[in-house]
Amino acid sequence: MAYKLPVLPYDYTALEPYISKSTLEFHHDKHHAAYVSKFNAAVQGTDLDNKPIEDVIKAIAGDAEKTGVFNNAAQAWNHTFYWNSMKPNGGGKPTGDLAKKIETDFGSLEKFAEAFKTAGASQFGSGWAWLVLDNGTLKVTKTLNADNPLTHGQVPLLTMDVWEHAYYLDYQNKRPDYIGAFLDNLVNWDFAAQNLAVA
Repeated sequence: MAYKLPVLPYDYTALEPYISKSTLEFHHDKHHAAYVSKFNAAVQGTDLDNKPIEDVIKAIAGDAEKTGVFNNAAQAWNHTFYWNSMKPNGGGKPTGDLAKKIETDFGSLEKFAEAFKTAGASQFGSGWAWLVLDNGTLKVTKTLNADNPLTHGQVPLLTMDVWEHAYYLDYQNKRPDYIGAFLDNLVNWDFAAQNLAVA
C-alpha cells in the first residue's frame, strides 16, 4: 500500500507571481516526489508498510537506526501539508474561531505575523515554520530539516517551508521576502481554520 504523491491542489501557475511555475514543478515533481519514492522503497515489505504515514512518523521519531526512513516520511507529509497551507489569492486575515484564537493567544494578528516571520527567518539552514495547537494554546514553532509538530505532541495548523528549494528560484537568498509574500498573498487561512476545528 504505497503512499502516493498527491497532486497539487491548484495549477502550477496559480501562485504566480509569488511562487513561479518553475519552482512548483521542481519542488513538487522532483523534491516531493523523491521523498515519497524513497519512503515507499524504505518501508516496502516491513511492518511499517501498511501503516498511515502519520503513524510511521510518530513511531520512528528519534530512532537513530531509522533516521533515513523518518526523514523521507516526514518530508513527504510536510510537503503535502505545505501545499495545502497556500492557495491562490491567499493572505488577508483569518475569520471566525481562528481569528478569535489568534487574538487571544498572540494578542493580535500582527503579533502572530511577527512571530511567524521571525521563526521562518531565524531557522538556521533548512526547516519549517509552523502554527500549532499545543495543549489548547496556539503557538509558533520552527523545526529543523524534516522534523514536524507530530513528533512533539502538537497539532499542526499551518506550515511554511524554508528549505532553499522552496524559494531560491524566485527570491534567491532573500528568505524574508518569500516569508512576507507567503503571509501577505499565499497563506490559506481556511485550511488552518479547518485544522483547528477538528483538533
